[in-house]
Amino acid sequence: MRYAGFWVRVVATIIDTILILVITLPMMISVYGWDYFHEERSRTVAGPAEILISWVLPAIAVIVFWMRKQATPGKMVLYLRILDADTGNKPSAAQFVGRYFAYLVSMLPLFLGLIWVAFDKRKQGWHDKLAGTVVVRTKK
Repeated sequence: MRYAGFWVRVVATIIDTILILVITLPMMISVYGWDYFHEERSRTVAGPAEILISWVLPAIAVIVFWMRKQATPGKMVLYLRILDADTGNKPSAAQFVGRYFAYLVSMLPLFLGLIWVAFDKRKQGWHDKLAGTVVVRTKK
């Protein structure tokens, strides 16, 4: 297996973030208007639609992509796939859900769990280790 390294995964994340913003920002503006972006409001949750649009829908989309394609669009563009670390097969639904929520653990201490990918021999972040997954390149 050719493990996907830090920088290619960063690029995949940037692609995914842009796609999520292209979808969610117009929704947020349609619900809350341009006032959503004012500095005074930025310290609070605007309402239940913000939680749904900014947190719940992206989480569902990412997990569904992982379950169906073993990758998000950003990973697909770069020929990356998520595999079970032990078998090399498709991870279980529980692994994908656990991997998503394990991102919180990876990000909390100054993103150390994400940066860990750069130094790990199997290029696993903490979220990968907790979920028992690896990210591999499927094409040169």
